[in-house]
Amino acid sequence: MSEVAERMQEAASAVRVHTRLDARVGIVLGTGLGALGKEVKAEARIPYSRIPHMGRTSVQGHSGELVAGRLGKTPVFVLEGRLHFYEGHSLDDIVFPVRLLKALGCDTVILSNAAGGLNPKWKLGDLMVLDDHINLPGLAGVSPLIGPNDDTLGPRFPDMSAPYDAGLIKKTVAAGKKLKLPLRRGVYVMVTGPNLETRAEYRMLRNLGADVVGMSTVPEVIAARHLGMKVAAFSIVTDMCIPDELEEANIDRIIATAAKAEPKLTRLVKELVAGL
Repeated sequence: MSEVAERMQEAASAVRVHTRLDARVGIVLGTGLGALGKEVKAEARIPYSRIPHMGRTSVQGHSGELVAGRLGKTPVFVLEGRLHFYEGHSLDDIVFPVRLLKALGCDTVILSNAAGGLNPKWKLGDLMVLDDHINLPGLAGVSPLIGPNDDTLGPRFPDMSAPYDAGLIKKTVAAGKKLKLPLRRGVYVMVTGPNLETRAEYRMLRNLGADVVGMSTVPEVIAARHLGMKVAAFSIVTDMCIPDELEEANIDRIIATAAKAEPKLTRLVKELVAGL
């Protein structure tokens, strides 16, 4: 057994001290999106500090807990808070929570994030379901799979032609229509942060084909796909990054925008999870 696999099992065993929940769905909540965790009828709330090998999140609005319970009638594990490259965490630490979900029996992971809007036709508070992403050297260009590969976890060269599951996207679109929630669909580009981008950089990212830009999600998606998990991911547009209309960013305003939009995302994810 590889070191990664051993750490996954050690962490899963620690979680199993607190809960025997059998859940196939794991959810990772991003900046300002903690309300979904409160919708879970929890049988256990486990601080990351009690789980071996879990890093500590330092980002405002991230509680740093694993919640085990039911969202509606569906058993779920919810990770309230994620780790970011810009915090100084290693890529192994950043994706370890997703690997833990796999070790706990999850085959589907749902991720969310706050992101800057690059598409000039969109507006603050819009929800976007990801159907692709960009992860290039010089932007983020990071992969958690660099180094020795454990073939028992996944292949050396995992395919990324469809990182976001088409079936989950279809169900998400149907859920949005049922709830009468406007839903964007587009491309997420990851940058390392923590600084935001210049006008020229935003212009370049838009020209590359990105609709939103953020500082997370992609490493977790790569790790999940390596493990054979299905992935769905959502962005809330929390600030507009239109080069010719750029305003100075304000983190408190970004978090407030995410908080205002999160009830919509909560309803959408609850509807999606109910059908899984």
